[in-house]
Amino acid sequence: MKTVNQSSKGFTLVEIMIVVVIIGLLAAMAIPAFQKVRSSSQDKAVYNNMRQLGAAADQYFLENGTSTAGIADLIGSSNYVKALNTVANESYPLNFTQGTPIVVTNIAGARTLTYNQ
Repeated sequence: MKTVNQSSKGFTLVEIMIVVVIIGLLAAMAIPAFQKVRSSSQDKAVYNNMRQLGAAADQYFLENGTSTAGIADLIGSSNYVKALNTVANESYPLNFTQGTPIVVTNIAGARTLTYNQ
């Protein structure tokens, strides 16, 4: 039997609400940091793809004595780059010209990167 002086064990509604607010504030601070890391890693992967395409284009120019190459000349099972894996729905150029930077657009729908060979 419970007497008037005994307290029940458990959390009050105010205590639970304070914990929920604190967790919400921590999440609000952490989410932008995670998004920044995500976009940075996507950019690094895209730069790596551009570097590979630039090296493949240079090799193609050297071997074929030309100054232009199509993306189909560079990517494929029997070409210089076996496969090009996109990481953020980015768009790569369809043609490459010797001495011209490689510009990749629409990275995650918002960013553009340029790679100077």
